Amino acid sequence: MSSQQFTLPDLLAVCPLKDSTNPHYARAAAESTAWIKSYNIFSERKLAFLLQGSSELLVSHAYPYAPYEQFRACCDFVNLLFVVDEVSDDQNGKDARRTGEVFLNVMRYPDWDDGSALAKMTREFKQRFLAFAGPNSYRRFLMHCDDYVNAVAREAEYRERGQVLDIASYQTLRRENSAIRVCFGLFEFALGIDLPDAVFHDVHFMTLYWAAADMVCWSNDVYSYNMEQAKGHSGNNIVTVLMREKNIGLQDAADLVGDHFAMLMNRFVETKKQLPSFGAELDDAVAQYVDALGHWVIGNLEWSFESQRYFGSEHMRVKDTRVIILSPADEN
Repeated sequence: MSSQQFTLPDLLAVCPLKDSTNPHYARAAAESTAWIKSYNIFSERKLAFLLQGSSELLVSHAYPYAPYEQFRACCDFVNLLFVVDEVSDDQNGKDARRTGEVFLNVMRYPDWDDGSALAKMTREFKQRFLAFAGPNSYRRFLMHCDDYVNAVAREAEYRERGQVLDIASYQTLRRENSAIRVCFGLFEFALGIDLPDAVFHDVHFMTLYWAAADMVCWSNDVYSYNMEQAKGHSGNNIVTVLMREKNIGLQDAADLVGDHFAMLMNRFVETKKQLPSFGAELDDAVAQYVDALGHWVIGNLEWSFESQRYFGSEHMRVKDTRVIILSPADEN
């Protein structure tokens, strides 16, 4: 195979989970898109890229069970994350931390405001979120937001230095800077449940949690590798980490991602059978949370090929062939 192309691992083939979409998608997506466009914070090029990514479609696949109000808030939040991600991608560590802290301060403090569009967007999301979030899930959500902001700033610092982490360090960072934990933090809000911390201290439950989080992170990395290498941002990607640490080529690294994903999926399926009872009053809520983890994993895979976020107008061809032609460096 040419060094200018590689074949994606067939992750859908090893994923037995069933995909669903949210019936409120059309209405909520239109409203959330209009909401983000109303702030005029992006250039036409950046806005086109954001809209092409169809983030609300991801939310439809990832939270198919959410009632309308909660679903609309999830759409707004994922759009908000794309704003933070796209802005910080072009910033150094210090500025990325400052951007993240605007988001974080609004989420933490009732009256904090610096007059920015990001602060106003965050405040409007927060109002929607607090209408349904329980006290336990809200506290955990804030903790994950804090970890996310710190990780995004660290990512920017590594990018400045041209530093590529080892596999273990990268996985720890990726679990936070991917924002998957804050996205998982919306499950209870969307389901109308509020689990006690004891559930999150259970070994089997957290094995499921981390397997799902890592499946999302590793699949996103291999799918986004071409787009990121064209932008010069490939250092924050498991494909690059594997190539550097194991001294292997691009195709071998992509294949390793596929092997690891299959191992994680098997762990998820088998551990689900071993989940203990948390008591009659909690078992149904825990089962709903575990199902929500699965919805995110399969939903993310389906969305990656249904949208143009990673593969542009080639997305259907890529789904059929899995062959990626490497793009030239983006001079813009």
